Parts: sequence; C-alpha cells; structure tokens
Amino acid sequence: MHESLLLGVATVFVLGLGAQWLAWRFRLPSILLLLIFGFVAGPVTGILHPEQLQGDWVFTFVAVSVGIILFEGGLSLRLDELREVRAAVRNLITIGVAITGVLSALGAHYLVGFDWPLAIIVGAILTVTGPTVVIPLLRHVRPSGRVGTVAKWEGITIDPIGAILAVLVLETVILLNEPAAAEGFRGAFIHLAEGLMLEAVVGVGAAAIGTTALILLLRRRLIPDFLQNPITLMVVIAVFALSNSMKEESGLLATVLMGIGLANQKYFSVRRLIDFKEDLRVLLISLLFIVLAARLDLSALDYVTPGSLLFLAVLLLVIRPVAVWVSLLGTTLATREKAFLAWLAPRGIVAAAVASLFSFRLEPYFPAQTEGLVPIIFLVIVGTVAVYGLTISPVARWLGLAQPDPQGVLMIGAQPWARSIAKRLDDEGFPVLLLDSNPKNVLEAKKAGLSATRANVLAEGVTDQLELGGLGRLLALTPNEEVNSLAALHFSEIFERSEIYQLAARSVTDVERSPDLPQHLRGLPLFGPGVTGLELERRFAEGERVETFPIGDRDTLDELKERHDAFTPLFLVRGDSLFVFAERQSNPVPQPDDRLIALAGPEVGGESEPDERSEAAASEE
Repeated sequence: MHESLLLGVATVFVLGLGAQWLAWRFRLPSILLLLIFGFVAGPVTGILHPEQLQGDWVFTFVAVSVGIILFEGGLSLRLDELREVRAAVRNLITIGVAITGVLSALGAHYLVGFDWPLAIIVGAILTVTGPTVVIPLLRHVRPSGRVGTVAKWEGITIDPIGAILAVLVLETVILLNEPAAAEGFRGAFIHLAEGLMLEAVVGVGAAAIGTTALILLLRRRLIPDFLQNPITLMVVIAVFALSNSMKEESGLLATVLMGIGLANQKYFSVRRLIDFKEDLRVLLISLLFIVLAARLDLSALDYVTPGSLLFLAVLLLVIRPVAVWVSLLGTTLATREKAFLAWLAPRGIVAAAVASLFSFRLEPYFPAQTEGLVPIIFLVIVGTVAVYGLTISPVARWLGLAQPDPQGVLMIGAQPWARSIAKRLDDEGFPVLLLDSNPKNVLEAKKAGLSATRANVLAEGVTDQLELGGLGRLLALTPNEEVNSLAALHFSEIFERSEIYQLAARSVTDVERSPDLPQHLRGLPLFGPGVTGLELERRFAEGERVETFPIGDRDTLDELKERHDAFTPLFLVRGDSLFVFAERQSNPVPQPDDRLIALAGPEVGGESEPDERSEAAASEE
C-alpha cells in the first residue's frame, strides 16, 4: 500500500510537470494537456486509482492550493492600472456575473436537462473565469490598448466573487431542500443576504490582519531573506484557514485581497514574493488538474451529448458576448476592445475545484443528477480553453489589437550606447521599449523621447506590468552576461526563439579566463562575430555613431565596410520590416531602397557627416 501510494504521488508530479513542458514546447494551452493526462492516467488506464483520490484530504488540498494561486494572482494587480478601466472592471464583476449566472442556469436547465436547483448551481459556478488560463493567453497575444488590463483584473477578481456566490447559492439550495427547513423563499433570501455580508466582513478582516502583519514583519526586517517567502506562504495559508473556518469560501476573497494589498504597498519590494509564488503556482496547477481529472469515471463521457455541446456553444457564442456588451455599455472601451473581451472567458481551476466539492455535498439531495455536475463543468473547461486558446490570437489580429508580425523591439539595458541604438530605431518608426533597473538610465531615455521602464527584468511579474503590444523581438544588452541569458529564457514564453537576441558582454577570450561565465548564449548572438558589449562601449566612447545608410543600386555591404575605418551592420529596414544582424542565422543582403542601420566610424580619407538623426542620437551622450 505504501509503495502504491508513493508511486501515485510520483506519477502526479511527472504527469503534471511533463504536461506543462509539452504545452510550452508545442505552444498549446497547458490545461488541455493536464486534463487529458489526468483522465488517461485515472479512469482510462488506472495508473492513478480514482478511489485513492477520494476523501476530505483532496478537497482540503484543492482549497488551500486555490487560495495560494489567487494570492499569487493578486500580487500582479496594481491599482494604478484601474484609472482608465475602473468602470469596465466593476461592471464585468457585478453586472456581467449576474447575466452569466442567470443565462447559464437557463442553459443548464433547458439544454442539459438539470433540475432547477442544480441548474442554478451550475450557473453560479460558471460565473468564474480562469486567471490561470487568461494571463498566459494575454502574454502570448500581447494585445494593445486597455483590454489586457481589463481581462487580467476580471479574471483574477471574479474567481473569489464567483466562488463565494456559488457557495451561497449552494447553501440556499440545501436550506430549501432540508426536510426540517420551514423558512421558505423569504428565509432563503435573508440567509443569502446575511451570508454575503458575512463573507465580505470576514474576508476583508482576515486580509487586513494578514497584510498588516506581513508589512510590519518585512518592513522592520524581522525576517531574514531566506525565510521571507516561506513565512509569507505560512501567513497566506493561516489567513485562508482562519477565514474559511469562520465563513466557508471567504478564504478565497481574503487571499486575493492580501495579494492586492501587498502589491500596492510602498514599504518593501514584492519581487521576490512574485518569483516564488509564480513557481509555486505552476506546480500547484499541474498537480490539481491531474488529481481532479483522475477522479472522473469513464461514465463522464456519457455526458458529452448534443445537448451539452449545444450548451457549450451557447456559452461561447451567446452568454459571454451578451454579458460583456451589456456590462460595458457607457464605458470608454472601443467596439473592437469589447469584441475581444467577448471572446475571452475560459474556465479554470476554481470552477473545477468548486464543482468537485459541490458534487460531494449535493449527492444526498439530488442523487440522480449530481454525478453529471462535474463532467459538465469539465466539458466547459476543456471546450472554452480549447476554443479560446486556439483562436484568440487570430481574433486579436483581426480586430487590430495585435499585429500578425510585430516589428517593435524590447531592449534590456538603457546605457548610453543602447539608447543611441534605440533612438535610431525609434526614428525609423519602429516601437522601442527600454527596460533597465538603473533609474538614471531610465530617466535619460525618457528625456531623449524614448519609452522606458524601470524594472527588474528577472521578476516574473514584470511581464504582466509591461505594455508589449507591437513588440516582436527581444534584445538583451546589459553588461551582465548572466542577466542577459536569464532574460532570454525569461521571455521565451512571449517571443519566438528566432526573435530573442543577446549581446555577449565579453569576448570569447574573456569567457575562457572566467569559468564562472556561461559558455554559450541563450539568445542569438547579436551583431556578428566578436561584437561584445565592452567593444561597443569602447567604440562609442571613441566617437563612432549609429547611422542610417540608404542603399542605392550600386551599394553593397562590402563596399560600405571599405569606406569606413570601422563598420558593423546592426539592422536592415526593408519597407515596414526590420531585420536584425546576428550569428547563427541567415542575415539579409541589402537591396536597393533598403536602409541599413550600422555603427560606423569616420570614412576612409575623411570624416563622415552623420545626418541630423545621428547627431541627435550622439548629443544625448
């Protein structure tokens, strides 16, 4: 028995993280693979025995894990993002929730065939979306404008609201079906209102206690660095347990509010917390979906009927669009932004967890239909994740909210010579965003009219804070080779591998002398053999400048190199497209009407005369 249990635990870890890796490798929604792996390992093959995955321990593990996941989501929510979209978010998590719940209940009754009490519970469960799916989709699509902020806030805040609503509906349904209950509908309504108020009071109170405690401990440095993340996790779990013991499911609200509170306080940085919780979130999601999918029976496939598939289609094509359009009436969002949000409502781990818990509690009251609750919810999860995950990118491009081939550049490092390169690209009409942790570099970049942000490129939350619309490639240019390599890995989920470039900080000889330095680059080596950050810094200090060279009928790259004491091609502009010169790839050959951006020294036999844009780029140094 001990060996069997140990093998089962190891299998859950292997399948969960293996599915995450395969999803990353083939650019598929990870939840799809997790659910498939779990179902195959459970009821199909019996590798994971469903009977071992029953019991209170499963629901306790699921509940605590969801609380931690929502806390991590709350850490990415910054109140200053709400300035332009406050009304939209507010309406979506109130009016939108109400419309989604009512219409989903009608669909569950008339299309799936559930009795009214169970149909109402299904409607309440389906009010939640899936931040664990929404946020990765937003990172992949990188929509422009405000829709990314709206979708992120809705996805994270609606989960505790929907879960609390579902629990209150469950308690009301159970109350009305108790043989000894005599309160009737009036008593049930009063119970619902009292429960909602108690949920809010308990959740807000517990969150305030936990957030205040952590701020005091971390601000006064009463916790050593190596214990900050573990103790934060301890406090989150304690607050979740305390809140839930006082009022069921209020722990979800408490953990989200804790995350938001810590993300928006000014006393200490939460970057280390974000890094740790991101890793933990991926692990927990992997385990949860494997476990919950493995608990299903093969009979769950019996619920994939024309009625249930029609219900899924109505959710996608009718209920979500109606909820979004009604909620966003009178807001400042454009029509195309509303259309994008109307096509983004995947369900995730909270819906799966709540459905699994409710099926256990409802079985004594609705034994004939309760067993269909979990399969229907899982069908909605699989269907929405598959449809939205596979179509949201082309929909965003069709709506003009994402470019099919974005030509902008995200540059890591805003030192003087990097700013000169960025200024030249900006003058050529390509969007450029500079990212640097040095406030002076960021300030100088902004003075030069460039978009720049002060941030730690290695913090996981930075990808959620950046506006990456229109940016299609990464250039890692910092003097630190390890940071460049890690940045290349960090952004590999967002940019194509072929569009991630890294400048070697030192020459090969220097690397050989310093065995601690990485022996290879994670991104494509920038600007040709032997070009390093130290060399570029030296050449800029000696007076070389970034210039644009129009290519005529007779100009060739070799001729341009012969005209100058030093000449290194950096980029080629052809129409609206930008090409980067780098090793390990086929570099473009300049053609008539192209424009070559290069780092050039004086012309042989005379001084070169850089154009006005070159002089502007040089003046900032």
